Amino acid sequence: MQKEQRPFYSHSLGRTLQLHIHGHWGYPILVFPPAGTDGRQIENLGLTHSVSDKIEHGEIKIYAIDSIDLDSFFSTELSSNSKIFNYQLYARFLKEELVPLLQRECNVHRVGLAGIDFGAYHALNFAFKYPDLTNFVISMSGMFDIRRFLDDYFDDNVYFNSPYDFIPGAESWIFNHLKIVLGTSDSDKNRDESLKMSKLLGQKQIDHWYDEKKQIEADSTLWNTAFPEYLEAFLY
Repeated sequence: MQKEQRPFYSHSLGRTLQLHIHGHWGYPILVFPPAGTDGRQIENLGLTHSVSDKIEHGEIKIYAIDSIDLDSFFSTELSSNSKIFNYQLYARFLKEELVPLLQRECNVHRVGLAGIDFGAYHALNFAFKYPDLTNFVISMSGMFDIRRFLDDYFDDNVYFNSPYDFIPGAESWIFNHLKIVLGTSDSDKNRDESLKMSKLLGQKQIDHWYDEKKQIEADSTLWNTAFPEYLEAFLY
């Protein structure tokens, strides 16, 4: 399987992140790792191996990007204002620098998004903020409540990066083309978050797939079982 680790300097962030690319050609899927980790975790957890046939056949190309979770929501030192400010810079990096790269390299307009744990937040938040740039979003064991990390701090940056806050006020029709799956299991510690998000989307009449696996731990076993299934449903 062809793979590449490419340093990517972000002008928005003023720092270099590592972009881990798997595949030579195919539909681009931007994948976010679990909380506080980097893009290498997508391979370490077995996710790329679980869809290796699609990668090798040139059906998909995986782009796994480092997070800045430890310099934003998961920082133990930064103020709430600094946490959300840094995340807003990361969100700008995704929209203005990283996604345009995927568009150019794969000759598409809309990309696929996927994430595990807090990585699912990054994927879903981007998809709902920028639906015109997104074809589908795969959320696995997602956690979406950023306000838990910000004490009582609230401003426009918090509002527009908190799906629980901004989705209720959005016009539902702009998401009609989106393919969405909220994947979880009956033993997933984040199950309630996926369920809450599903209820919110249901209230907004936004079509989505809530998928709760039974008797599978919320770990690499669950994610490596679910990821190929979701891709098979969304790619064709």
